[in-house]
Parts: sequence; structure tokens; C-alpha cells
Amino acid sequence: MKKLLVGTALAVVTSAGAAAAQDVSACLITKTDTNPFFVKMREGAEAAAAEAGITLRSYAGKVDGDHETQVAAIETCIADGASGILLTASDTSSIVSAVTQAREAGLLVIALDTPLDPIDAADSTFATDNFLAGELIGQWAAATLGDEAANAKIAMLDLAVSQPTVGVLRDQGFLQGFGIELGDPNKWGDETDPRIVGHDVTAGNEEGGRKAMENLLAVDPMINVVYTINEPAAAGAYEALKAIGRENDVLIVSVDGGCPGVQNIADGVIGATSQQYPLRMAALGIEAIAAYAADGSLPENTPGKDFFDTGVALVTDKPAEGVDSISVAEGMDLCWG
Repeated sequence: MKKLLVGTALAVVTSAGAAAAQDVSACLITKTDTNPFFVKMREGAEAAAAEAGITLRSYAGKVDGDHETQVAAIETCIADGASGILLTASDTSSIVSAVTQAREAGLLVIALDTPLDPIDAADSTFATDNFLAGELIGQWAAATLGDEAANAKIAMLDLAVSQPTVGVLRDQGFLQGFGIELGDPNKWGDETDPRIVGHDVTAGNEEGGRKAMENLLAVDPMINVVYTINEPAAAGAYEALKAIGRENDVLIVSVDGGCPGVQNIADGVIGATSQQYPLRMAALGIEAIAAYAADGSLPENTPGKDFFDTGVALVTDKPAEGVDSISVAEGMDLCWG
């Protein structure tokens, strides 16, 4: 059985304290334990668990896309009798069968940041409005370019070929914000606008961003707009552009809002990013598990949405007319990592 692999396949951190005396436990399962976003998410979960007297066990994949490890973690949480699971899924559709098993066993399953496919496969989703996050950077890029937006050459640096929901939402939000007609909004890559040079995948890390940027520059060396799934990928894209002397004439936009990414705006690496709030996501998720363990109550969605919206803000020091944003200084006050 897969759960026999847990000892070698998972990174595990346990928070005990006051929770040790109680019979309520929760699991946090993230894509990796190295990305600053997930590090901050774990910090938020640990602090909330300690306050609520809940035992927290944290699991992480070895790399973004490590679906098998996440399935093994879910099986372990079921076997351990956890009350609930907070999950950022690497493969948002393939994980559904394991999530279903957990829910049938009586666990509350909350998707954090990345909605499952379908979204109602989890009991609830606590997340950034990822489509809006993409839309904001798309609107900003188009407004910054002005009339030249009609002549843009756009590189799309996505997450993974499996097209997890978070990647699709940000990608499609960016394109719509930029003014590009979407194909099927539930996937990327079927758009016909000639301004899109192409899509490549990054695994959400710097090396992946560099390689994807190099691949797309080979298709068209005159790319002048780069959408990136997150700020590590943006940093890699910048390095690829710098290697050919084009780091100063290409507009790079991203999503995350981590402290290194916000600093990269100040340093001119990124033009703008959409900031999300992982600590709040995880803390609210633990509170929801505590309420569920106490009386079976389920979390409620944000009115008008099919998830609980944990907020997003565009960060830039070059505000564009008609696009709400906060400054780098404000972003640094709210950043993580």
C-alpha cells in the first residue's frame, strides 16, 4: 500500500504543545516544503493549531507535481484518525479519489490556494481569487503598454502540463485582463490570438522559469511581455533575458507577493505582482477544522463565490490608470517568506 512509503517519501513536521492532551488532530499537505509560500502557510497553520490545542502534522511533496506523495499523506491522515486535512493539491483532478476517501471516513477536507477539479470535491476551498490575481496583472500590463499592447509578443510561463486549477485560473485571468479572447476558460493553450508566442511550464521554480523562457525565446527572440505563474519562475525568466541582454526591455508580471518577489519589483526584475496571503489561508483553515471537530459545522463561502476568498492586491511602484494597486512599501509590510 502507498502509505507504507510515508517514512521515506514525505517531509513531516509535528506541532504538539497543548494539543497533545486532546483528541483533535489535523493535517497540512502542501506541494513542497521549500517554496516560501508553503513555508508561510505552514507557519500560519502551526500558530493557529497551537492556539486551538490541535495536533498538526505537516506533509509535503518532494517537488511541485509530486502527486503520489500527496495521496500517501492523505492515506496516513485517514489512518491516524485526523479530524481534517488542509490540502494544496499538485494534481487537482487525480487527487479527487483520495479526497473522497477522506471525506467518506469523516474528515473535513479544505483545499488551500488551489481548488480541486471539480471544486466541490473538497468540503471547502480557502484561496486567493486566482482568476482575479491573473486579471489584475493582465490589466496592469496592457495599461502600461498602452497602444503598444496591440503589438505585444507574450510568453506564458505556466506551472505544469497537468494544468492544475491554480495555473489555469491565473493564466486565463491574465489573458482576459490583457484583452485577449479566451478559448475554453478551463484550460490554457487553445487561444488563437497571434500575440501569444507560446506556453511553457516551469514547475513553479527558478530553474524551470529560466528553461521555459529560453525555450520561448527560441520561438521568438523579440518577446516583450512575460506572464509567470509565480515569482520564482519570474526570477528564472529574468535570468534568461539577462543572458541575452534583454532584461531592461521586457515586462514581467507574476503572482505571489512573497518578500523576495516584492523586492524584485523594487529592483526592476518584475513590473507588478498580485499578492496573496498564505498565512491567513492556513490559519482560517485550522479554525474551520476546530469548529468541525467541536460541533460538525462547515465553513461558508464568500457571498457570490464558490470558495472563501482570502484576498489579493496588485503590488507595483508604477501604478496604471484604472487598475487598483498598492505600493512596494505597502507590499513589503504584508509580504511573507
